Amino acid sequence: MTIGEAEGQIYFEHIRCGGSVKCSAIDAGTGIEVSITGPAIAPRDALESLALKKLKMVLPRKEKK
Repeated sequence: MTIGEAEGQIYFEHIRCGGSVKCSAIDAGTGIEVSITGPAIAPRDALESLALKKLKMVLPRKEKK
């Protein structure tokens, strides 16, 4: 599976709101973005890993359209 034209370039954004954190993963090549929400005390790399897995699941679906 390829990850957009800029293969491998993924940007992460973290936004904290109270006791939760929204973690977004954005594929640089396609601009496709997915988000997950987790507890604010969760390790940052755990949230990023989950968001990346979700992005890898969504990318093939979007590329077929």
